Amino acid sequence: MKRLGQRYVQYVNRSYKRSGTLWEGRFRSCVIEQETYLFNCQRYIEMNPVRAGIVQHPDEYRWSSYHVNGLGVKSNLISHHILYQTLGKTMSEKLKAYKALFQHEIEIEELDRIREATNGNFSLGNEQFQKEISTRLGRRVTRGSPGRPRKKKLGENKE
Repeated sequence: MKRLGQRYVQYVNRSYKRSGTLWEGRFRSCVIEQETYLFNCQRYIEMNPVRAGIVQHPDEYRWSSYHVNGLGVKSNLISHHILYQTLGKTMSEKLKAYKALFQHEIEIEELDRIREATNGNFSLGNEQFQKEISTRLGRRVTRGSPGRPRKKKLGENKE
């Protein structure tokens, strides 16, 4: 399998005049509070080719889901999220509302929040949402304090 993978990468690199591995890193994801972050995350993903300088607008990128969500192209692979359905009563209204999301760039702070949550495998949402996810998963879902916990001094009450 290793040899097959190596030969396939060589074939792809020769065919498309590129170099390196096909998949540069591990798959990363995070749990999001959909009501607050769904569309920001969709904008983040669909604007990646634009930020990378590959295209000027997400509709120019062949593999973008923007074609389905913003232009109304039919797809057997992509289904609309339930929150997408709330963007309007008619498909025309939904498409117009979705396109409007792309009129402004995502703020740097929001990009950083999404990246931190994704890279750290944290949850992305408000404090109540994060507490709920932490309880359900039985683990921390937010960034912790660096270093080891401080030792209690002799005589301090343990809580």
